[in-house]
Amino acid sequence: MQRLTGRIILLWGWRRALVAFLAGALAVLAQAPYDFFAVCFVSFPLLVWLLDGATGEASDGWLRRLRPAFAVGWWFGFGYFLAGLWWIGSALLVEADSFAWALPFAVIGIPFALAFFYGFATLVARLLWSNDIGRIAALAFGFGLAEWLRGFLFTGFPWNAVGYAAMPVPLLMQSVSVTGMIGMNTLAVFVFALPALVAARRHVSLGGALLAVLVAAHVGFGYVRLTAPVESASRAINVRIVQPAVDLSEKWDAAVRDRIFATMMGLSAKAPDPGQDKPQLILWPETSVPFLFTERPDALTALGDMLGPGQMLIAGVVREEGGSAANAGSRYYNSVVAIDDKGEIVDAVDKVHLVPFGEYLPFADLLGRFGIEQLVAGPMTFTAGNERHPITVAGGVRALPFICYEVIFPDLAAVDVASAELIVNVTNDAWFGDTPGPYQHFRQAQIRAVENGLPLLRAANNGISAVVDPRGHVVDALAVDARGAIDVRVPVSGHALVSAGQRRINGMLIMFLFALAAFTLNVRQRLPAN
Repeated sequence: MQRLTGRIILLWGWRRALVAFLAGALAVLAQAPYDFFAVCFVSFPLLVWLLDGATGEASDGWLRRLRPAFAVGWWFGFGYFLAGLWWIGSALLVEADSFAWALPFAVIGIPFALAFFYGFATLVARLLWSNDIGRIAALAFGFGLAEWLRGFLFTGFPWNAVGYAAMPVPLLMQSVSVTGMIGMNTLAVFVFALPALVAARRHVSLGGALLAVLVAAHVGFGYVRLTAPVESASRAINVRIVQPAVDLSEKWDAAVRDRIFATMMGLSAKAPDPGQDKPQLILWPETSVPFLFTERPDALTALGDMLGPGQMLIAGVVREEGGSAANAGSRYYNSVVAIDDKGEIVDAVDKVHLVPFGEYLPFADLLGRFGIEQLVAGPMTFTAGNERHPITVAGGVRALPFICYEVIFPDLAAVDVASAELIVNVTNDAWFGDTPGPYQHFRQAQIRAVENGLPLLRAANNGISAVVDPRGHVVDALAVDARGAIDVRVPVSGHALVSAGQRRINGMLIMFLFALAAFTLNVRQRLPAN
């Protein structure tokens, strides 16, 4: 082992970059849909050993000495994000004639940019590096900090955060209800990197003990949570989730809109599944209504006729405002609307966190001069909503909607979910086909349910549509590309084990405890021996 480790440490140039790239790409197998988290016990020790050798010349300035460490992290990140996000390019092939030119920018450009966060993580870690277990703590702190920053810098994109690798099943998801994603990202990297100590002879016993304690705590806490009595539900709501599996090539085709709408109506109006009551709430996916209600008010009448007494529909729509002679033009919102049994829109929530380049074009005036336009989301540019609020459905139950990838932001969900009793996520992942993308998206939504201790109702155009209970169990679901509807009686009970604010504090404390440990061991190493 020492001989192999020595060879890895001594790698330089393209060989060091290649090993870092492959280690990052290998780590993606720990994410959904593969969930083979054991690979991280290879990837992160490799990263530690590469960083052991990533030192500059003693005569260089401190910034130049850190460049090799940054490069190792960047190549690791580039491999990780390229292998984990290649499926984004599928969205550009839906309308290949118009957007195929942008394929390299999406498939390579996004991983290229995100890799800078992991380069930053290893740079920070190298600042606190030592020859013992302190370097493992430094790496954990660096990644915890980088993943936190990735959640909000440049609009944020915390997709496939490292901590998800440690939560493939409900048993291993429960810890996040205490640590939050900040703490989970930090602890996951620390645990995954601890086997790097076997190559040296310092702190091996301590590292083994910490590995055993942290894994046992993670599993044990999950077992206690899942075997504890479930809080009795004071109320329940009968829900139908519709998954129409609409072909995106037809999505905005005026010739087939009526057929798409009829499909949605048919799935919504069918008799309940055996043993299920008539649904009180029907849920449609993101932008599932294939036209504007302002252009087709007859559609609202048809929905009112379809809905029975007391039923409500929550549907993803494109909502239009303005456009009259007094206005310069219309504003469009990616929204969900609540429609009652009279066919009236009684509430609406607009998407607050839009997808850059997909739903709006940053710096539109500047980029427009170069012929660059909004990609893939639809035939219009969206305006961001101002705020999110719960929609009151049958029995006074408060359901909080998140549209598409809004649900991947832990802080965004936590801020708004305090007054809610259900989490609703509507999405259209058909852009990405049967690739890892829809599975990764679903896993992150599943974790939001566990964090907040609330049931999750999820409607996706082509999957994965599901009901998830407050502890992360999938109650029922429809597979990718399946067409149908599921009926579930959802108990309304549960609450967050720890408040969102306390989870954030806990995560920050975990992260900075590792920083303190790394700093202390780094300073001790620098002190002259007696």
